[in-house]
Parts: sequence; C-alpha cells; structure tokens
Amino acid sequence: MIFRQLHQTRRISALCRLRTGLLAAGVALALLACDVQNISELEEGISTEEDVREKMGEPEAVWDGPDGAQIYEYNRQPAGHRNYMITIGPDGRMASLRQVLTPENFARVQPGMDMTDVRKMLGKPMKITPYEARRETHYDWRYLDGPNTGDSKIFTVVFDADLKVVSTMSVSDPDLERGR
Repeated sequence: MIFRQLHQTRRISALCRLRTGLLAAGVALALLACDVQNISELEEGISTEEDVREKMGEPEAVWDGPDGAQIYEYNRQPAGHRNYMITIGPDGRMASLRQVLTPENFARVQPGMDMTDVRKMLGKPMKITPYEARRETHYDWRYLDGPNTGDSKIFTVVFDADLKVVSTMSVSDPDLERGR
C-alpha cells in the first residue's frame, strides 16, 4: 500500500514537471513567433518610438545612448533565448534593432568590467545567483548557439563582491539534459 502511494506520488510529480516544461516551451515559442512578426513590421529609420512600443510593448529598461539616443531593452529571459536592444534616435525614429545574446557580444565581456556595463550590453539575465561564501555573484543568460532549441546554452558572467567581472563561461543548458 505504502509502495503504491509512493509510486503514484512520483508519477504525479514527474507529470507536473513535464507539464511545467511543456508550458515553458510553449511560452518561449509564442514569444518567438510574436517577436518575429513584430520585428518584421519595424523599419530602421522609418518606425517611430510609438511604433516600437505598439509592436514590442513597454521596454524592460531604457538606457541613455550616444548623441541623445535612447536604448530600449526588450528582455525574453528566462524562457526565451533572445534579448533585444532597440535604439531610438534623437529624432524619435528607430535607428537600430539588435538581438544581443550573441557570441560576439559575449566575447566583449572582459575581466574588470562593471556589472552595469554588462547589463546594458546583454540585457536582464534569466537568473542571478549570489555565492556568499565565495563572495561572487553569477548572472546567467539563456541563448541559442545554433538554429535549433537543442542548441540552447547558458552564458554565465561571474562577478566579484564589487560587481566587477572575474570570468565568463558557456555551458549546455541543464534544462535540456533534464528533458524540460
């Protein structure tokens, strides 16, 4: 009797994890589909700030850019694999739209860099983990290192107690290995 209840509890737990994983994957796919559609309707030099907000919604953050521009951050973490930075020029028109979670941007993250500079470059991370005993904080971003969802990886930036970059690393997404 107890064995049967334990087995049933484990089965229910496994089904709940599967359902949660499928839901997260569905949300990520829906976001990607919406982004692809909305991005295709925005044109550099033509679309206005109002157009960007209409298509993409309210930005996660707004950063000051060069020459009076503003940079709008559109975060797709933790379920997605992309973060977008959209530059609105001083004339109120979209000057550029970039997906920033790329190997090229990861290579620009250097030891000694300030956390705020990394955040402005890559957008909000999917997860922030403080390690008090080591006096470190890890910021993680999920990204694709190829065309398929099976190419999902995690880019981690390790900061010291002063929130300066110590090191970086990329690993396979542990959620793939767990079947989520």
